[in-house]
Formats: sequence, C-alpha cells, structure tokens
Amino acid sequence: MNAKEIRAYFQQQQELLLNSIYEIVEIESPSFDVEGSRKVVSWIESELAKIPLDLIIEKTFAEEYGEHLIIRKFSTGGKPCFILGHTDTVHPVGAKLQNPTRIEDGKFYGCGIFDMKANIVLMLAVLRFLAENKIENVRPFTIMLSCDEEIGSFTGREIVEREAANAEFCLVCEPSANGKVKTARKGTGMFTVKTHGIPAHAGLEPEKGASAILEISKQIPKIHELNNLEKGTTANVCQIHGGTASNVIPEHAECLVDVRFSSMSEAVKVENAIKNLQSTDERVSIAISGAINRPPMERTEKVVALYEKAKNLAASFDYQLGETQVGGASDGNFVGALGVPLIDGLGVAGNGAHTLDEYILIDDLANRATLMTLLLLSE
Repeated sequence: MNAKEIRAYFQQQQELLLNSIYEIVEIESPSFDVEGSRKVVSWIESELAKIPLDLIIEKTFAEEYGEHLIIRKFSTGGKPCFILGHTDTVHPVGAKLQNPTRIEDGKFYGCGIFDMKANIVLMLAVLRFLAENKIENVRPFTIMLSCDEEIGSFTGREIVEREAANAEFCLVCEPSANGKVKTARKGTGMFTVKTHGIPAHAGLEPEKGASAILEISKQIPKIHELNNLEKGTTANVCQIHGGTASNVIPEHAECLVDVRFSSMSEAVKVENAIKNLQSTDERVSIAISGAINRPPMERTEKVVALYEKAKNLAASFDYQLGETQVGGASDGNFVGALGVPLIDGLGVAGNGAHTLDEYILIDDLANRATLMTLLLLSE
C-alpha cells in the first residue's frame, strides 16, 4: 500500500475519528485530577481492546496526578520507536461549558482537543490501520501517555527518560505550530524569589519597618537584566505577591520567575545568577527556590535528518511539512537531552492551545495519521 492509498484509508475513517475525538475530549482530565486521569485511561484501554493487535499495556499510578499509560508492540528486531504524548489538559472541570465540543466550519472545537487529545485518537487510528491491513513488518514501538506533562512531568519524567534511552527515534505527538513540526524547543526553569522584612505601622512609625516589597522591586530589574534575546534567553517575573494591609510596611513579598533558554550553558548561567541574588537591605532577607525544569531540545544533525525523512515521506502524498523552533517546552525536551533523534509537534494542525478557543482542523486528520504511519513503517 503506497502513501496515497494510506491517506485514502484514513479519509474513509474520518467519521470514526471524529466520534472518537468527541468521546475523549468530553472526558475532562485536568492535571491533578486523579479520577479524570483514570477515566481517560480507561477509555483508551476500551478502544485498544477493539484493535486486534498483540499489545502489552502497562499502567503506573502517580499519587495526586493519575495514571501513566504505556502501550508496547514487539515485532521485528531492532530498537523501538518511542511515541510520546499526554492525557492531562490545562482546563479545569467545567470548562467545556465555555468551549463546547463541537464542529463549526471545518474546525473541531473542544477543551484539550488540540493539546492533545485528538492526537491520542490518531495514535489509535494508526494501530487500527496496522491491524486491519495485517501489517507485520512494522518496527517495535512504545507509546507513552503521561498524566502530568502540563505541570512539569514531576512523576512522568523518569518514565519518559527510561523509555527514550532505548529508542531508535522519538515521535512527539504534541500539537503542531501552524501545521509545522518542531525541531527545537527552549528549555525551561521556574524560580520563586521571596523577601522577608520587618513590619511596622505605615503611619505611626514607618522608619522601624523594612519593606519586603521595596526589596523585591529592586531584585526584579536584576532578573530582567538576564534577558538575552540574541542567545534565546528570557527571564521574566510573571507573578508578584506581597504585603498584609494597606497601612502596614510589608513583611513578606514574593515573585515567580519564568526562564527560557536555548542551550544548557545559558541555563546554568541564568540559574546561578538568580540563586545568587543578594539583598540590598541588610534588614531584609532573601530566599530563592526552584530550578531548571526541562533541558532545551536542540536542533542537532540527527534531528534534522529525521525531519528531512518526515518531510520526504509527507511529500510522497503531496503534503508539505514545514519546521519551526519554539519557546515552549514538552516531554520531548527530556528525550532530546539524551541525544535521541526526535520530531515534536506531530499532532494535527489547529490553534488555541490552553485557551477557550482551542480547535483542530478536520481536513488535517488524515494527513497527520498518514505521516505517523509512514514514519512507523520507514526503515
């Protein structure tokens, strides 16, 4: 079966795909929702039971988060392809009332549909294709769907790195960027800077106080001086809290710092600078917590080679596949740091990730399913 015939198969499966996407999107599974996580994993298991493939299914419970799901298929020899995604979304329970799961003008709307539940359905569709067409000469593969990707992969990271270490290459089914796959992502760091001063009555004896807010306001410019757009480094204070009352010299203040970087050398430099911030007022103490969360996913020669392969496979059914580099991170960052070649953003085209206008483009479903299938079948 050639590439265009595979695409025709998935086009014929469109109604089934749309029904499945509707079902999984309707199961709300925000991060930290254990019950929601288990419900969506149960739905996936029920769908897998309908596919006549010899699969091994493993579940790992993560307390306070839900369940990580691994699906293995052993076939011909060689290292497996690692297919990566997640079941958690950023939308709280009830958000679907504001963005109902619906189709309008070729767009399929829904909470978490773009990031990335529609892409879970595409994975299942590829498995169904293999089973229905009795394709045996497929490379071994491992699918992992984590339950805490959106909040930093605190429990999923270890499993991602363990599975990736044995992989030939990795396909990350995160949403695409305007239809483009991602060949590089910035790394991320999250820090909290806290100041502790001396409270005093703001009217009667302000001189006896030492303002935690004033001190943190002096630290913020130092943090912003770490920005270096030429090197792809950003350091931004995104939240700030402080004070107890309008007439009290503030005893406490804190700010949350988001850091992005394109290389580990920059990550180390920025992390050291933030952790070595010094108070300008000896009466006010400063405490810093946090760390680098995800390493950068760098555009290496192996990544470029895998992208070129994907681009050529896409061209075989007249589909143009572009590439891009983005500031957001994913579990693909952990894979890339191990030196495993990968393509990120293989999910269906759409827009509005993490918003109440989130949607996918229905016409792109068959294209992405075909591309994933061809990559899995490729030598």
